[in-house]
Amino acid sequence: MPVDVPIARHRPSIAALATAAVFACLMLIAARPGIAQTSGDVVVKSAQAILMDADSGAVMFQRNADDLVSPASMSKLMLLAVTFKALSAGEIKLTDELLMSENSWRKGGAPSGTSAMFVSVGTREKLEELIKGIIVQSGNDAAMAVAENVGGSESAFAKRMTDEARQIGLKKSVFKNSTGLYDPEHLMTVRELAILARHIIRTYPEYYPLFAMREYQYKKYKFINRNPLLTVVNGVDGMKTGYIKESGYGLVASAKQDNRRLIVVVNGAQSADDRRDDGRRLLEWGFRNFSEVKLFNAGEVVGYARVWGGSRMFVPLMGNGDVNLVLPKFPANQKIKAEIIYKWPLKPPLKKGDQVATLRITTSTEATSEAPLVIAEDVERGGVVRRGLDSILHLATRWIP
Repeated sequence: MPVDVPIARHRPSIAALATAAVFACLMLIAARPGIAQTSGDVVVKSAQAILMDADSGAVMFQRNADDLVSPASMSKLMLLAVTFKALSAGEIKLTDELLMSENSWRKGGAPSGTSAMFVSVGTREKLEELIKGIIVQSGNDAAMAVAENVGGSESAFAKRMTDEARQIGLKKSVFKNSTGLYDPEHLMTVRELAILARHIIRTYPEYYPLFAMREYQYKKYKFINRNPLLTVVNGVDGMKTGYIKESGYGLVASAKQDNRRLIVVVNGAQSADDRRDDGRRLLEWGFRNFSEVKLFNAGEVVGYARVWGGSRMFVPLMGNGDVNLVLPKFPANQKIKAEIIYKWPLKPPLKKGDQVATLRITTSTEATSEAPLVIAEDVERGGVVRRGLDSILHLATRWIP
């Protein structure tokens, strides 16, 4: 198996250093006995797609994952994330009764001709019921009612959604409404949808089971969950579909099998059948072709990072515990690149246990898996001679410390 092992590159703020130890581990992965060699290819029709490991955040498949697109009702996941946060903080309660205003009823209810929960105008409904209506039926009236009652207005709540997106690491997503109905400035990427889904699963485990509801009875209406994978793929227990003509059919889904959880997002599918089939194929392919592998034991040196002006020129790096990464089960035909990435050179004092770097493994199919690396030994500030020598090296190599 060819392995691309880059050396440290002189760049202003980021450098990568792959070591012989990383190389050796990758060679061991390639030589694992008893594994059949297959291509592991998967057919995906959707314009944008991503498959992510929920525990580690490793990406097993991606296509146009960073394109900003209209997310349709999949963006209701952010409305729910903000609502769950407010519930956890005690700002609101599930038993709170929220008013269905004429605005919410007219623009998101029966008169709108869009997906609706059919709450009567001028009545009040418990927040818990509205959340179920959002998850199962994708009710736009329910979403707008939550936004108006919790945020004061839909526009104010949409800003709150964008602010929360930045808090959890979504750098591109912008929200202009609570529903996902088309607005040219209401945009997300499938990568950020996957990160958002992972955030909800990990941060609000008490509310996540709501996404597995297959049906919901509200008064005389019986709603069937629009997520087609709930009854198609073993272990699927969430999360959300979406469709508007401007972006096509989309789906966020998560499944757990044998203590592994995967998250799939597809968007831009031409039909509901295509989005269902793409989601199913990616989940089944991911469970079949990837597994978690231990590369290094706790305390084992992974590599070294350059230090400027320290008592030593290089400091050893190790994992924060065992270094486990999600990697292909069938690596024989793949080119794998190992990198240790850090802002360099590091400046002392450096304390054992400080997280300063990331080990990143990338395959030729753009699957990526990362693990944090920490300082293995203290490094104190060096003397005048050491700092002078490093300054000369800096001038000679154009380091920017």
